[in-house]
Amino acid sequence: MLLCIVLSVCVGIAQSYKDGQVSGVCDTMKPNHAPNTTQTSAPPYNITTDKNSFKEGEEITVTLSTESLYFEGFMLQARIVGTQSAIGSFNVTDNKTQTLNCNGANSAVSHTSEFKKTLIQAKWKAPASGQLGNIQFCVTFVKGFKTFWVGVKSSVITYNGTQTVPSSNTECGKSKVCFSQPSNCDPTIDTTCYFMSIQTSSSQSEMKMEIVGPGKGYVAIGFSDDREMGNDDIYICGQDNSGLLQVQHAFSNGKNTPNILTLGNVSDIKTAMTNGVLNCSFTSRNPISTGSRATSVMEYFLMIASGPSSQGSINRHTKTFVTQSKANLLNPTVVSAAEKYPAIIKAHGALMLIAWMTTGSVGMLIARYLKAAGKGKGCCGKDFWFLAHVTLMSLSIIATAIAFILVFSYARDWTGGAHPVLGCLVMILTLIQPVVAALRCDPQHEMRFVFNWAHSFIALAIKGLAVAAIFTGLALIGKSEDEEWTLKVMGGFVAWEALIYVLQDLHKRSKEKDAEICSLGPMRTEVVLLFVFLLGNLAFLVALLVGIGQA
Repeated sequence: MLLCIVLSVCVGIAQSYKDGQVSGVCDTMKPNHAPNTTQTSAPPYNITTDKNSFKEGEEITVTLSTESLYFEGFMLQARIVGTQSAIGSFNVTDNKTQTLNCNGANSAVSHTSEFKKTLIQAKWKAPASGQLGNIQFCVTFVKGFKTFWVGVKSSVITYNGTQTVPSSNTECGKSKVCFSQPSNCDPTIDTTCYFMSIQTSSSQSEMKMEIVGPGKGYVAIGFSDDREMGNDDIYICGQDNSGLLQVQHAFSNGKNTPNILTLGNVSDIKTAMTNGVLNCSFTSRNPISTGSRATSVMEYFLMIASGPSSQGSINRHTKTFVTQSKANLLNPTVVSAAEKYPAIIKAHGALMLIAWMTTGSVGMLIARYLKAAGKGKGCCGKDFWFLAHVTLMSLSIIATAIAFILVFSYARDWTGGAHPVLGCLVMILTLIQPVVAALRCDPQHEMRFVFNWAHSFIALAIKGLAVAAIFTGLALIGKSEDEEWTLKVMGGFVAWEALIYVLQDLHKRSKEKDAEICSLGPMRTEVVLLFVFLLGNLAFLVALLVGIGQA
């Protein structure tokens, strides 16, 4: 619990603030009389308590003091750590102080006058029941009309009461189906453990569920027909708008925020939040529905997700874990997590990035803009630009073919949305392109323009589809905030490549008009632009390869 002492006074202007009736700023903890003058320096005030731990119904004496600078007003609240709502109640005996109702009777303390103060004491009493945890004192000290410190915090007061929610892996595989990350972790001793369990009654009429995991907003479990988000039955253990834990039932449509349903036939709800670990257990008699079926066959992929919440509503998850295979809820077992991106999938992604960010891109750039560079110089009767173009594009074809074979030999299906479709189109056009090139007619032939247009159009189509395939592939690994940066890097690469093409095109057109816009002496401008592009290209490529490696 966060115990927040908020000293909030309005001095000198409004009489209502002089007498400490400041309930209107219970949530913000900020005086309204001079909203833009909050001090950022270290406050010259102290917050001390007579205890560093507590349990249900216990009292703590809170002391506000100063050795050098007086304060005129204050407001005191008790809050659960990480929340913004008052909890518990206060008792005061000094005529300089009074209690206020912020989120319950006597849940805050403030001043009664603008009398200069150097020492204030109040007794806070913890609730006798409910969701308790570590607390803190937060204070807003008001020295004067334009001088105040908002949200000054005390040290953390540890909760060591008796409130617990049963959650153990001892019955996993015996009477419960369990899924955890890290594998086989014990939620009773490991504060980093994400854990879910389901115990189905012999009549299949009810299921006892447990959800445990560290989180700043919520931990959710899901039942799915596949490993992807969408058409999943979900239960959420998360904080409501007052910071207390609640259980919610939801259903996901695609990859959007799940729709919150009525809780339905759910009973025996128990919740606890200790040291940032959320813990919910309950009994559900709701049927599990995954959209395609309402559930006679009790086999599902199990999911765990966690993330932040805002005013009781869940935000996008930052961590997700999915089982390797389906779990039969009628057969107690321990299910392991899937390796999200096996090495063969990462190799597929790396080869496709190399093929269509580097070798393919450079090969296309050379064919379009560097034909005049070293014209007449080459090997075996072929110009260097042509040899470089053919070599780079051949490497791209080989890398694409290997990547294609790797992923389909592993997946053996079409899961992944548009990504496999785009990949197939790239592979088909990549194989067609060298056939068209091999059948080209002589450069002086009257039908040569047909080849030129066909070759260019297919190259453009391959490039566009390859970029789209890379974006959709990165989107598959960018499901959390920790991974979605790869999409931004790819967007930066597309902009970088477009910039180089624009510069090359402007230079080419200026040369055709004998008005070269940039001269670099003996170095040809188009060659310099090529090397600049290659350096930037490699930077983007390395960043994305690192992202794939870490996925």
